[in-house]
Amino acid sequence: MTQKPKPLQSIKVDGPIPAHLARSIIEETLRAAILDGRLPCGTALRQQDLADLFGVSRMPVREALRQLEAQELLSVTAHKGAVVAPLIQGDATETYELRILLETAALRQSIPRLSAADCQRAAGYIEELEAQHDYTEIGRLNRLFHMALYGKAPNRRLLRLVEDGLNEEERFLRFNLEAMGLGKLSQEDHRQLLEAAQDRNVELSVKLLEQHLNRGVEVITRYLASPAAQNRKAVR
Repeated sequence: MTQKPKPLQSIKVDGPIPAHLARSIIEETLRAAILDGRLPCGTALRQQDLADLFGVSRMPVREALRQLEAQELLSVTAHKGAVVAPLIQGDATETYELRILLETAALRQSIPRLSAADCQRAAGYIEELEAQHDYTEIGRLNRLFHMALYGKAPNRRLLRLVEDGLNEEERFLRFNLEAMGLGKLSQEDHRQLLEAAQDRNVELSVKLLEQHLNRGVEVITRYLASPAAQNRKAVR
């Protein structure tokens, strides 16, 4: 009889974890495993199993799970406890409406504080995206590009919410971008957005970002309604 795979077996822990670093190491290890798919959507993460895996007490595990729940990578459900959250589904429009509010606010705050180095770093991500064919990397580079433009916003709580939305999008793109059949992804939106930010043109930057995100929700909504997406959902 074939045994079901155990997702936690994909996580390797090297040696004892220092007590003062336990929470952050557990959080970052689980976060990476969720983002790269080693811990699929719907995976239940039990505190005692994680404590045994990392060789720690349940306290730092509990704290790490709370952090991941705050980042919307986990959800807490009755009888199952902490569960890896689903990818963007039928609420794509609502998700992107919220992202537009949060990201335009972060962009407004950040643009006056951007340095030449920030803009150069963002330009570098565009160049990497132009050359990238690995779908698992495209979502990561997209997130890094946007955060390079938002990162100087002084409201750190706002930035955490923004990055949560980008993390969700990264996970979705990682597992669905190839099936969406978009071919070569144009970076023209990103180039125009960066150029406006470099010119310190806040209103134009915000307008371009809104257009960019609205195009994104149109593509994702159309894909989620397609037979291809329904078939992928059925086999998961």
